[in-house]
Amino acid sequence: MSEPFTSPIKTVQEIPELRTLIQSQRKQDASIGFVPTMGALHAGHVSLIEAAREECDFVVVSIFVNPTQFGPNEDFDSYPRLLAQDLEKCQTAGADLVWVPTTDIMYPPHFSTYVEVKTLSEILEGATRTNHFQGVTTIVTKLLLSCLPDKAFFGAKDYQQQAIIRQMCLDLNIPVEIKTCPTVRDADGLALSSRNTYLSETERESALSLSHALNLAKEKIQAGETNLSHIKTEMQRLLTTTPLVKLDYATIVDAQTLEEIETPHPKMVALVAAFVGTTRLIDNCTLN
Repeated sequence: MSEPFTSPIKTVQEIPELRTLIQSQRKQDASIGFVPTMGALHAGHVSLIEAAREECDFVVVSIFVNPTQFGPNEDFDSYPRLLAQDLEKCQTAGADLVWVPTTDIMYPPHFSTYVEVKTLSEILEGATRTNHFQGVTTIVTKLLLSCLPDKAFFGAKDYQQQAIIRQMCLDLNIPVEIKTCPTVRDADGLALSSRNTYLSETERESALSLSHALNLAKEKIQAGETNLSHIKTEMQRLLTTTPLVKLDYATIVDAQTLEEIETPHPKMVALVAAFVGTTRLIDNCTLN
C-alpha cells in the first residue's frame, strides 16, 4: 500500500471549506489575491504568485486542468499533471492556500450553464479552437465566484484570454480586479509555457521563431515603419520558412478590441500562433 500524499502547503478541495478559510481571513481585514492555474507550474506562474504576494495579504492558487477548454483533438489527457512539484513551487513563491478541486466539484452532474463573451471570443484563438474561450470564461467565472478575491493575476502571454476575462468581469459585475503580469521568457526569448515540455530539442529551436517574429515587428515599428501589412507579411514569411513550424496566424491588432488594424496607433499588439511539430504555441508583444 502506497504512502499517503502529504502536501508542503495547506490545500483544500471543496468549495465550502475554501470559502470558510477565505472568510476567516476577511474577518481579519486581509486582502485576497488569486492565481488560477492548470498546474505544471513554471517561472511564469511563480511570477504571478509572487506578484499576488506583494499586493495581497492572503494568496490562493487554484490548480485545475479544465476539460471544457480543450478541443476533441487537443491534449487534455496528456497535459502535464505534477501536483507534488506544483505545491512545492506554490509554497516557495509565497502562496498561503492551494485549491485543487476535482472535475466533479467544478462540473457536477447535470451542469448546464456556460459563460460566453461574444466577438472577442470569436476571432484569433477562437476562430480555430471551437468553444475554447467558452470553457475558459465558464471556469474562470466559477473560480472567481467561489473565492471572490480582491485581485486575480493572469499572464500577458495569453493576451486574448486576459482581455476576454476583463470584459467578462465588466459585463457580469464580478467585483474582482484583473491584474495582467508580464510574460516570463527563457534567456533565448522563448515564452514560458507548460506545453514547452512537449518540444524536442530541434522543435524548441524552431519555436524561437515566434519571438523572433515579434521582435521583427517591434523593431520595424520603432524604426518608423507605418505599413502594417508589410510588417505582417514579413512576420508570416519568417514563420512559414522556419522548419517544423505550421503557422496559424501572425498579425497586429488593436490592444483593446483585438481587431486587425492596417495603420499604426498608440495601442497595438502583435500576436502569433503556430504549431511547432505537434505542439501549438502562442506569443505576443505590445507595440508602441
